[in-house]
Amino acid sequence: MKVKEIAIYGARMVAMSVYHAIKELYPECRIIAFLVTDKENNQDFIDGISVMALKDFEKKDIKILIAAQDNYHSEIAAALEEKGLFDYVRIDGETEAKLMEQYYRKVEGAAFLHTLKRGQRKADLAVYISKFHRDRTLQNQYDMEEWMHPIQSGAALADRTVCELKDNSGENISSKNPNYSELTSMYWVGKHGSAEYLGLFHYRRILELSEEDLYRLSENDVDAVMAYPAIYYPSILSHHSYYLNEGDWNAMKQALQELAPEYAAAMPGIFKEKFFHNHNILIAKKEVFQAYCQWLFPILERTEELSEPKGRDRGDRYIGYLGENLTTLYFMYHKKDLNIVYTGRRMLV
Repeated sequence: MKVKEIAIYGARMVAMSVYHAIKELYPECRIIAFLVTDKENNQDFIDGISVMALKDFEKKDIKILIAAQDNYHSEIAAALEEKGLFDYVRIDGETEAKLMEQYYRKVEGAAFLHTLKRGQRKADLAVYISKFHRDRTLQNQYDMEEWMHPIQSGAALADRTVCELKDNSGENISSKNPNYSELTSMYWVGKHGSAEYLGLFHYRRILELSEEDLYRLSENDVDAVMAYPAIYYPSILSHHSYYLNEGDWNAMKQALQELAPEYAAAMPGIFKEKFFHNHNILIAKKEVFQAYCQWLFPILERTEELSEPKGRDRGDRYIGYLGENLTTLYFMYHKKDLNIVYTGRRMLV
């Protein structure tokens, strides 16, 4: 990269990951600002670098990296051009994945699914794609792989059907969807999934998995496939403050202390780090997926009881956000005893 000065458009998850990767991989580049649409609910500085509203940014001769979720790129590009800023690069999901792979290869020595040895046997994989009856329609059409199975989350409360498979059959917690979001489908998969490898995606967030990768899972005894962790500043403790109040956070910590004290003891050290697994999406061996669910859902159920107001009296997705934190805690805790490999995360638009 020859450019010396860069501004990053964004100040949250994607922007933080891109920032740390650029800083580590291209030390000759100087990032001079984080640009945002509105300063409200954003920090004034990140790692000593100003966070500025686009309307206040005056420099013209500069490369700008659009580092936000893919579905906002067109809107951001239009705003930049209106400001007279035409030298920009969109960091879409594919570009971000390539960049983060370089970063994690250098910093963490991580294992990447697509680089593993290909075996002769194709893994038996079933990934369930959480859909909701009020999901926004995707702008583009995407092919569905044979191992992808749409499942309607919160079907017990829906007034219309969006796919054949629903999360309210058999043993289920479908009616808890207003708090649990896609986790009601994760619960269903943990109880009813029977394939060798199980997974959960969202209708617009998926892991990058090729046909060749299916021959790498069993051959390399992969326990779990996860997206490259997102990076937060100054640590992942800052993440929950955007989505959760401290009362709910403390309720989760108390539930952990009661039901999984060894994880509660490890949490402060893990959450001082900057690596975070967003979105409750993963693929894992059936026994690993089920073990995680058996650990996760009693903690969330206890959190509901400890929350004020209690979970049954609300519907604000807070349990879904707590699930992201617990996903991070669980798999970071088991980083040394599970064979976890990484791949890119794709945002469908």
